[in-house]
Amino acid sequence: MGDVSGNVPLVVVGESLTDLAERYGLPWAPSAPESGLALQRAEHGLEIAGNPKRYGHPIRADFVSGAAAHRRRFGGGRGQLVAKACGFGKGVVPRIVDATAGLGRDAFVLASLGAEVLMIERVAAVHALLDAALTQAKADEEVAEIAGRLSLRHADSAMALAEAVRDWPHAPQVVHLDPMFPHREKSALVKKEMRVFRELAGDDDDAPRLLEAALDVATHRVVVKRPRKAPPIEGPPPQHVIEGKTSRYDLYVHRSLKS
Repeated sequence: MGDVSGNVPLVVVGESLTDLAERYGLPWAPSAPESGLALQRAEHGLEIAGNPKRYGHPIRADFVSGAAAHRRRFGGGRGQLVAKACGFGKGVVPRIVDATAGLGRDAFVLASLGAEVLMIERVAAVHALLDAALTQAKADEEVAEIAGRLSLRHADSAMALAEAVRDWPHAPQVVHLDPMFPHREKSALVKKEMRVFRELAGDDDDAPRLLEAALDVATHRVVVKRPRKAPPIEGPPPQHVIEGKTSRYDLYVHRSLKS
């Protein structure tokens, strides 16, 4: 599919990325523009960068080092909120579709706990980051096994979720959603990263349609991540809620997950 983005201009930059620009239908330039965002290759791999005063540090997907490595080693295993919400239990390792993958952080955590996970991302440039990170992870001895449980699709889950999961060789037992929402984190870094996503993807005004699609596809449950004090997505009410300090998970359960 072609690019899905907001109003901010994004340009693929550099001679080595001409094929990538063509594949995603994105504009290309030999050097970074003065304004807007650039998808470019840097020292540590593919990244999206813009004016640091507006966007902060460049963003990239990374399954090998940094936060991913720390969370893999010290993140709390099945005690993590996302794991509880997705239904990990004694003898239960669900098969999960992360229908709003973003930079793949939750998907990688779930795969590190043993789950087969299908990541779906609608924004072309972000999908490119995920694809690059997945390739890197599969070549890394320490995380190759985890990366082998991750699959990736470029699709808009609100419009084509059923189609996106059709050729995945696993039943979509759980669909995980993390729709864009006006987050209120106090961290300036988080705010600037969210600004990149918001300008690329816009707010998820189609969140009710996304929930509807997820409920149609999931065989067992839909899990929706929300800021703790935010209202549920418009539609059927969740049957269960799991709350953390800053966020919560709304659970829509068709049937129980069993070992």
